[in-house]
Amino acid sequence: MQRSLTEGAIPLALFRFALPILYANVLQSLNGSVNSVWVGRFLGEAALTATSNANVVMFLLIGAAFGVALAATILVGQSIGANDIPGTKRIVGTSATFFTGISVAMAVAGLALCRPLLIAMSTPAASLDLAVAYMRVIFLALPFLYLYAYVGAMLRGAGDSKTPFYFMLLSVGLDIALNPLFIFGFGPIPRLGIAGSALATFVAQAVSLTALVRHLYRRRHLLVLHQDELALLRVDWTVVATLVKKGVPMSAQMLVMSLSGVLMITLVNRFGVDTTAAFGAALQLWNYIQMPAFAVAMAMSAMTAQNVGAGKWARVTRIARVGVLYNLILCGGIALAMELLDTHLFALFMPAGSAALVIASHLNHVVTPSFVFFGASVALFGVVRATGAVIAPLVILTISLLVVRFPLAELFLDRFQADAVWWSFPVSSALSALLAVLYYRYGGWRHAHMMPARAAPG
Repeated sequence: MQRSLTEGAIPLALFRFALPILYANVLQSLNGSVNSVWVGRFLGEAALTATSNANVVMFLLIGAAFGVALAATILVGQSIGANDIPGTKRIVGTSATFFTGISVAMAVAGLALCRPLLIAMSTPAASLDLAVAYMRVIFLALPFLYLYAYVGAMLRGAGDSKTPFYFMLLSVGLDIALNPLFIFGFGPIPRLGIAGSALATFVAQAVSLTALVRHLYRRRHLLVLHQDELALLRVDWTVVATLVKKGVPMSAQMLVMSLSGVLMITLVNRFGVDTTAAFGAALQLWNYIQMPAFAVAMAMSAMTAQNVGAGKWARVTRIARVGVLYNLILCGGIALAMELLDTHLFALFMPAGSAALVIASHLNHVVTPSFVFFGASVALFGVVRATGAVIAPLVILTISLLVVRFPLAELFLDRFQADAVWWSFPVSSALSALLAVLYYRYGGWRHAHMMPARAAPG
């Protein structure tokens, strides 16, 4: 189930490894889109606006734990690349304990802060109670969401990207099937409305995570801890120090992206339900452009980590070149398809004749092409952070999203109205790509270190 990523042709290996990750991302976005169709078309624009605001907050909180999981993934990848199996087991045990604690803490924080956050985001009054009802159920599911993502990340670090995809398929299938059942009710199941959509996600994630863990133990996977290895669940503070030191900046990268989303939707909310609904539908579709970028970047991080552990730096350079090329082709192709289909796609999320359709079409033409720049920068970040260089990507994202995108949009908001928001996307994305290329070419990321000393081969 695990395989070495330090040998063979890089284009083919990267393609094969990234494809299941891409499929899993497609399934996740398809799941979100189908849920949005049920909510938007049958519960109305106010409900769609509620889920759009709630999902931005959820992404913010999920991003808080993302870096810890990714740091553990890179540690596992480097250990396997160095053929250090005892070190791999130790990393898995400590990471599992540490990550579980984070997931529970974030769930509690989310339950307490959901309403104040939504109010601070200027969520329209017609959507506020709906968004709170949706978020409360989702926060209860947060530990399952976190732990499923963690197990999948560990498997990818070990060179196994197929198993997470198979169980993602189970999760998405359950979520899609249960959404109308819980939203509208059936037999003894009451009509739960927008909270039913969140409950479907809760059940699907819990079942999928349980099935995945059970499968790994049945197959006696390299990463599972058996009864005589349960002592490895005790915290090893050497590993924790690395998870915190490297994971926090990577979590901060996701938080910067999430905070940018919160700030931008706060600006969009000023223009009313139609504009926010259009933006929410666009966010769903933009996920399909970002998916290849994130899939390739995740594959590049795992491949780079194993090759860094094996000391094969020439392959790291080739991974970067091939990965950027893949992202340019994939992101550009999907962006072009969205440009051609335009209102036919947005009509899936809104009632016929909705005023939001015209707004969505306009912002699509302005923003969509900028994701080509986004893909290039994310790919290069995937390489450099796999060596332990995590500060520079954070600085670049902070500059482009918080120092440029949001202030630029707010500065010109009165003069250009919503267009100020839309045009801030291509400007900031182009800047991010330029800075990423400059850092890859001239930065000191090749001299960074990730693996704790005790985990290094001796």
